[in-house]
Amino acid sequence: MKIITMLASIFLLIFTWCWIDLKLGHKRFMKQATNIKYPPRNSDMTVYTSGKILFDDFMKEIKRAQDSIHILFYIVNNDKFSKDFLKLLQTKAEAGVEVRLLVDWVGSKKISRKSIHELKESGVHFSFSYKPKLPFLFYTIQKRNHRKITVIDGKIGYLGGFNIGKEYINQGEKLNPWRDYHLKMTGEGVKDLQDVFLTDWFYDTNEDYRGRPAYFPTLTPGSQAHQVVVSNGNELEPTLTRLIQQANEKIIIGTPYFIPSNTLFHELREALARNVSVTVIVPENSDHTLVKEASFPYFRVLIKEGASIMQFQRGFYHSKVILIDDIICDIGTANFDKRSCFLNSEINCLIFDRTFIEDAEKELAVDLAESKPLCGDSLSSMNVVRTAKESLASLLSPFL
Repeated sequence: MKIITMLASIFLLIFTWCWIDLKLGHKRFMKQATNIKYPPRNSDMTVYTSGKILFDDFMKEIKRAQDSIHILFYIVNNDKFSKDFLKLLQTKAEAGVEVRLLVDWVGSKKISRKSIHELKESGVHFSFSYKPKLPFLFYTIQKRNHRKITVIDGKIGYLGGFNIGKEYINQGEKLNPWRDYHLKMTGEGVKDLQDVFLTDWFYDTNEDYRGRPAYFPTLTPGSQAHQVVVSNGNELEPTLTRLIQQANEKIIIGTPYFIPSNTLFHELREALARNVSVTVIVPENSDHTLVKEASFPYFRVLIKEGASIMQFQRGFYHSKVILIDDIICDIGTANFDKRSCFLNSEINCLIFDRTFIEDAEKELAVDLAESKPLCGDSLSSMNVVRTAKESLASLLSPFL
């Protein structure tokens, strides 16, 4: 009995410390964070849903770079594809191009010390983003830079869901093929991507290049209206809330992880109550423990109230896309979950151009054609193991 009491006390102490650390760490970070609201812009954009096609274009643009290459990824792995990518950056730096590579400390933990040394030796400016630090160790371990941004010569930009690794070009051992959404941008919106990158770089290195004119050349506006939205654990939920509230006819959400906040869950139910069609596309096979079970309690309610939950069948679905009627399309790095809303740093792009939205709708039609509806009865049957997993997932949902 004494042992049980002692273990319970230790658990309670650890839980209390983590909770206090998380709350105070978040409060301190938000005081330091720069949360800029960018105005509507006009650019020309292309959406990629195939990693092979995306990275073929991506590498060609890097090879053509003349002045600067700024890249931020959540994940850079240690496989052949990743090493080829790093080698290309070394080659460009050795040729006199300014190269900066910023990667998340947790997401890119597989990068070897040897690779980092070689990057720096060749002239690449390298830094990890959001390294754990005291006094708020638990918070900083949980806080992730989930953004994926590339800016080439200040004129060409990329953002979206793909990272650097063989799985993203369909060479992984499982979860193939990989389905995702990524944007290529030219036009005045690129200046916002550049500003976000340089702000993150300043936060992690204390090197401030945000006012350097060479990184902000004059850009010709494109034809597609859009707005870059940056979040640091505070702005995403209000943004998604406003999107859902605008819907009059339909909402389509594509996400690998569906763990909405109470507010977002309420807004989706309100949308169903006013006869808005709500469709959620998720992968049938998960890439992380418990994230699938964490979504089941929400799915039971939404299915009962008229939503369609579609499980993607052909490989792994990692898309982060939202369509509101036929007037707004959101593509970016944020998942429809609590971690993206309240912990991660994310970047999304709201697109208002009708032609672009038509293209996005065609891609979503492909997603839906490759999916099967989740039946509410399958979630209501007695299953002790699933129930236990759901209970654990619910407890851990802010960190999944």
